[in-house]
Amino acid sequence: MKYLIINGSPRKKNTWAMVKQAKTNLEGEFEEIQLMKTKIPMCNGCFKCIMEGEDKCPHFETVHPIVEKIKEADGLIITSPVYAMNVTGLIKNFFDHTAYIYHRPEFFDKKALIIVSTAGAGHKNVAKYMDETLRHWGFNKNHKITYACGGKDTINTEEINKTAQKFQKDVSSKKLHSPKFMDIVFYNVWRAMAVSKDPIKADKEYWEATGLVNYDFAPNVKLGFFKGIFAKIVFAMMKKVIK
Repeated sequence: MKYLIINGSPRKKNTWAMVKQAKTNLEGEFEEIQLMKTKIPMCNGCFKCIMEGEDKCPHFETVHPIVEKIKEADGLIITSPVYAMNVTGLIKNFFDHTAYIYHRPEFFDKKALIIVSTAGAGHKNVAKYMDETLRHWGFNKNHKITYACGGKDTINTEEINKTAQKFQKDVSSKKLHSPKFMDIVFYNVWRAMAVSKDPIKADKEYWEATGLVNYDFAPNVKLGFFKGIFAKIVFAMMKKVIK
């Protein structure tokens, strides 16, 4: 297995200690990306990645290699301590630069381990936000480790080991889980937008080139009968709404 670690903390303390503990339960190769060192410029909200294509982002040369490494990995480990009740600026800036993946999801066979630490509160909500973002990207399954250390340099090794082992087993199995209903909704929202009378050019090209426009959900992920019907209804409704 190949694991990519994206560390959204500007330092290596409690969050990184949790990563190190989780790694003791994983078998494979690891590559680290310390966002603090990548020095991704601040997203300037130009919308070029969405409207014209991600290669038109003024910071493409910095962001694109990270996205490519996610594609190459079997599993993603992504981390953030809680800063002001939210993710760090490093993670938020990275997510802002990859907003185009909301419109053009692609990581349908990927699984992630989300690690969040806090001295006080907010860890559950931060992990939820990171989970939702990755699911918008297409991620099949996200495991979460959250821990409130109370300002102490301690970690809950038992809980970390338990979740990391589940993550390892899930990645190794290659099994793809059925998506949640909201994942089906958003997939078909973007799919409907791509076939509208006035689509975003980059979206239309992506959905047609990948062939995803012809499927209720990613073809390698089984929906089952009821979710398949649900997807068809959502797509039909969204086409009418957008029209």
